[in-house]
Amino acid sequence: MRKRDRFKRLITFFEGFVILAIHTILFTYLWYGFYQRELELLDISFWRRGNWAVVGFYALIMYLFTNLYGGFKIGYLRLMDVLYSQMLSLLCTNVIAYLQICLISREYLTVRPLLLMTLAQVVIILVWVFICKSIYALLYPPRQMLLIYDDRSPKEILNKLGTRKDKYNICDIMHLSEGLDNICESLDNYEAVLIYDISAYERNIILKRCFELSVRTYVTPKISDILLTGSDKIHLFDTPLLLSRNKGLSGDQIIFKRIMDLVITIPISIILLPFFLVIALLIKLYDGGPVLYSQERLTLDGKIFKIYKFRSMRIDSEKNGIQLAKKGDDRITPVGRVLRALHFDEFPQVINIIKGDMSLVGPRPERPEIAKQYKEIIPEFDFRLKVKAGLTGYAQVYGKYNTTPYDKLKLDLTYIENYSLWLDFKLLLLTFKILFQKENTEGIDLNQTTAVKENDKKEIENK
Repeated sequence: MRKRDRFKRLITFFEGFVILAIHTILFTYLWYGFYQRELELLDISFWRRGNWAVVGFYALIMYLFTNLYGGFKIGYLRLMDVLYSQMLSLLCTNVIAYLQICLISREYLTVRPLLLMTLAQVVIILVWVFICKSIYALLYPPRQMLLIYDDRSPKEILNKLGTRKDKYNICDIMHLSEGLDNICESLDNYEAVLIYDISAYERNIILKRCFELSVRTYVTPKISDILLTGSDKIHLFDTPLLLSRNKGLSGDQIIFKRIMDLVITIPISIILLPFFLVIALLIKLYDGGPVLYSQERLTLDGKIFKIYKFRSMRIDSEKNGIQLAKKGDDRITPVGRVLRALHFDEFPQVINIIKGDMSLVGPRPERPEIAKQYKEIIPEFDFRLKVKAGLTGYAQVYGKYNTTPYDKLKLDLTYIENYSLWLDFKLLLLTFKILFQKENTEGIDLNQTTAVKENDKKEIENK
């Protein structure tokens, strides 16, 4: 198994190359067999290099979207996630290809051949993904894993790993109290080790032993680990140093981020204005209540601002106090359920972005009352206020609505410490991917009032 791991990337590359080549060949056939002849009838001639450029652009766009949405990650993502990513990438690429063809011809050519090609591509994707998944499962069966934990209960991570039995197989669990010597002696009996939220001293010993034995190691990072991910690697003569500036975004990053917010938000707001009016009308017709709903939220440096959303709950939804939406929450109106499922209730926040209270990308703004409750358990929760709050962000893309505050904080800090304009652009594109995924809008459990679970209050002390 360990020897075969060396060829995993090569196999994954070959699988990705094959499907990309098939898509490109189909488009090449469509271009030369139909659209090029249509252009000739319009007295638009494409020479050899021009044809190559069109086909090459199609292959490039297909690769970029598929890579961005994870369509090549056979084995890493679940089967349905790979299929969804492939289908979404195909849709985006073929829409862009058709627009390109229309721009070249300067008129709308028939879309029927492209639709037929898309249908053929969908069938090929289904066959390809199932074949590749079968090959991957045969070559790389689930790893025999050991989970090592300390104060924090491993129940949550075990539930998550249980959804990927095709990839992870927890064979044994050891508590740190069993002794470092005993744990280190056991490591060579497993193909992988998961170090789950244990203190740095013990973790370092286990990590070094795993490295010595060439045992694959998964580690859930501490907050301090994430703060180091964005550090600069420098040298003091012959001494390596890690420099963490700990100041949030630099001046030039703030300026370019603001320009990007306005350049994207203002045109989109104008284009979607008729759609906003339709949503407003539906909300008003349902119960006659206000269309918009405003709340106090926190943004950069703890500043409080009023956030705007389309109202998705009943007018009296908070008569019993402030609380997050729950699974099957009966306070949500029928119109609101559709809006929340598609995240359309968040659209009015373009007003906050234009005003400068928020950014397109950043940590989701919390209510001051709920943030105060989180800080009682996680004193570092305000670390996420180093940047402006965002309409979407790292925690929204890679987390879920009911992700615990501790894990959301880690995701937000990962964004802050690794910030770049490209990361913002990437997260915006990935947001489109999660719009129709139910788990990203699912509320907290019925017995919760915030995203903090009861056992979290006892388990996050050793952060």
